[in-house]
Amino acid sequence: MTDSLPSQPGAIGVFDSGYGGLTILHSIRQLLPGYDYVFLGDNARAPYGHRSFDVVYDFTRQAVHQLFKLGCHLVILGCNTASAKALRTIQQHDLPEWDATRRVLGVIRPTAEVVGQLTRNGHVGLLATEGTVRSHSYDLEIQKFWPDITISGVACPFWVPLVEYNEADSPGADYFVKKRIDELMAIDPQIDTIILGCTHYPILLPKILKYVQPGVRIVPQGEYVANSLQQYLQRHPDMERMCTRGGSCRYLTTENPEKFREGAQMFLHERVNVEHIDLE
Repeated sequence: MTDSLPSQPGAIGVFDSGYGGLTILHSIRQLLPGYDYVFLGDNARAPYGHRSFDVVYDFTRQAVHQLFKLGCHLVILGCNTASAKALRTIQQHDLPEWDATRRVLGVIRPTAEVVGQLTRNGHVGLLATEGTVRSHSYDLEIQKFWPDITISGVACPFWVPLVEYNEADSPGADYFVKKRIDELMAIDPQIDTIILGCTHYPILLPKILKYVQPGVRIVPQGEYVANSLQQYLQRHPDMERMCTRGGSCRYLTTENPEKFREGAQMFLHERVNVEHIDLE
C-alpha cells in the first residue's frame, strides 16, 4: 500500500462494514448536500462486530486506502466497530506513511462530545455490537468530555442480522429488542439516555421506542456525526478545498451489486446505482 495517491480534490469517503453506514451517509447528505460522496460497504465480509481487533483493523485499513486511491482526502468510518477497533491505529500509524495531509474520522467521538448535553441525570446506556462494547471506546471518549457520567453497555448480537435480513419489522424482532433493553435497564435503572452505538440500529427505532420507559432519550448518531463533519470542514478550510462539490454519490460494495441495491433501499428508500469493488 505504498503506491502514490491522487493529489487533486475528490469526494468525501464514507465506509461501513455493511449497510448501517448508509444511515450516517443519509444524515450527512441532508446537512451537506453540495459535496460529492463515495460510499464503500464491505458487505462480503460483514458483520465486523464479532471479529478481532487485528482483523477489523486490517479490513478497515484496506477500505480506507481504497477510498484514498479513488481520490478521497477525507474518510468517515460510518461504522462503530471500525471506529472502536481501527481508527486510532490508522490515524497514528498508517496516515503518516500514506499521506499525512489526509484524514480519517470516526462516529464515536461526535456522539461522546454531545451526550453530556442530552442526559438529565448523568446515567447513559449504550446498545452496540459486542466488539464496540468490549472495546470500551465509548466509555473512554465520554469520560474525556464528561467525567461524571455513568456509562453502562450491553451487546446486541442479533440486532444487525435482523436489519440485514429485513426482519426489523417482524414480530420476532420484538423479543430480541426487548431482551437487550431490559438487560440494560437492569444494570442501571436510572439510565435516561441510550446511545445507539451501531449504525444499523436506527432501523429498529420503532421497536426500541416501544420497549424503553417513557422519558428515556434515544440517541441515533447520524445527526451528530453530520454536525461534527460540518464543523470540521469549517475549522479546516484546507481540507474543505480538497472536497469536490458536485452533489453526487457513488456506491461501492464488495458483495453482489444487486444484493446491495436491494438492502440499501431499507436505509435510503430509493434505488441507487451500485458497483462491485475488490479490496486487497
